[in-house]
Amino acid sequence: MTDEQLSRLSEISHRKKYSVGQVIMSDQEPVTFFANIISGTIKLTKTIADGRQQIVGLLFPPDFLGRAFSRNNPYFAEAASDVEVCMFPNEAFERLIDVYPDLKHRLFERTLDELDAAREWMLLLGRKTAEEKVASFLLLLARRSLVVACPNEKPSLTRFELPLRRADMADYLGLTIETVSRQLTRLKAAGIVGMSDTRTLEVPDIAALVDVAGQGMAL
Repeated sequence: MTDEQLSRLSEISHRKKYSVGQVIMSDQEPVTFFANIISGTIKLTKTIADGRQQIVGLLFPPDFLGRAFSRNNPYFAEAASDVEVCMFPNEAFERLIDVYPDLKHRLFERTLDELDAAREWMLLLGRKTAEEKVASFLLLLARRSLVVACPNEKPSLTRFELPLRRADMADYLGLTIETVSRQLTRLKAAGIVGMSDTRTLEVPDIAALVDVAGQGMAL
């Protein structure tokens, strides 16, 4: 982005923090803001007729939350961890991307990326084994941690925090809690991942995790 574009965005933006478990955006409420995730993880959920909720997506830095050019939000957005976002009022943001068409183009590209990721996740849920599902989820987290890492640093292993509880992981992957725990134990026993504490995972060799997740993974 050019200095001018960054300056204009800065003029309409402000930062906001949310604590873990706090609802950021409610299902079907009017859209009033568009946000860029600075830190933390946000889970997107849908409520079905009997009141149960299903996790339908996860957002990480530097993803965007909200729907430009839409008047209603189709899901709940909840802080899966402590979250900080950079918020833009929807109307002001939409006026700005009309002034800078290349920003609209980048937003469109981001939307297509999200569509591709959703299709990949449909494949994972429908065709992959429990081991491949858990490995694919950890691979997604590992790759996201590399995206936000300092480009000048080349760590010998990838380390990241698990943003979801076991129950949420099971919900997201279409598995039971017991199955998720069992597959994590197997991956640790095989040396594919390590755990320095209850929430911090280490991946000494991304290629080995890719093999377990299934060749050609493109999350």
